[in-house]
Amino acid sequence: MPQLAELMDKMKAVEAEIEAELTRRREELRFRFENRRIVFEQDIERLRRAIKVRASRYFLQANPLIVLTAPAIYSLIVPILLVDLWVMAYQAICFPAYGIPKVRRRDYLVFDRHHLAYLNIIEKVNCAYCSYCNGAIAFVREVASRTEVYWCPIKHARRILGPHPHYVGFADFGDAEGFRAKMVELKDGVKLNDAR
Repeated sequence: MPQLAELMDKMKAVEAEIEAELTRRREELRFRFENRRIVFEQDIERLRRAIKVRASRYFLQANPLIVLTAPAIYSLIVPILLVDLWVMAYQAICFPAYGIPKVRRRDYLVFDRHHLAYLNIIEKVNCAYCSYCNGAIAFVREVASRTEVYWCPIKHARRILGPHPHYVGFADFGDAEGFRAKMVELKDGVKLNDAR
C-alpha cells in the first residue's frame, strides 16, 4: 500500500495548492476576513451594490417555468430538515457509545453569501437554501462515512463514484485478513485521517 499512501500525499498537496489559489483569488476580489467577518473594500462594495438587480425586476424577468417549479425545489427542505435532525440525534446517541469522534455540524453549514451586496433578497434566500441543503447533506455523508469506517471498512468490488475521504483506508474487497486487521485497528474507536 505504499503507492496508495504516496497518491494520498499527492492529493493532499494538490488540495493545499487549491486552497492557496483560492486565497490568491480572494485577494484579487478584494475581500478579507476580520474576526471571522467578511469585509470588502469600500469601492468594491459600492460597485457591487450598483450591479444589484432589484427583487421586483428579478422576479418579473424570471422564466415562468422557474417560478412554477420553485415550490418543488423548496419542498425538499422538509425531508432534508428531517434527515438532518434525525442524523444529529443518531450521532448524539450512538457515536459516544462506539467511541466514534463526533462530526462538527457547523463545519458543514456555511452561510456567508448574504454578505454579497450584488445579491437581492430573492437571490440571498436561494443561496441560504442551497447552503443549508448542501451543507446538511455533506454533514449527513460524513456521519454515515464514520459509521461505515466503524462497522464495515471494506471497499466495494465495483468502482464507486465519489467515495468519501475515509474509503481509501478500507480493506480491499475479498481481503478477509485485511478486514480483520482493520477491525482490530479500529476496535477502540474510529481512526480518522482528518477528524474535525
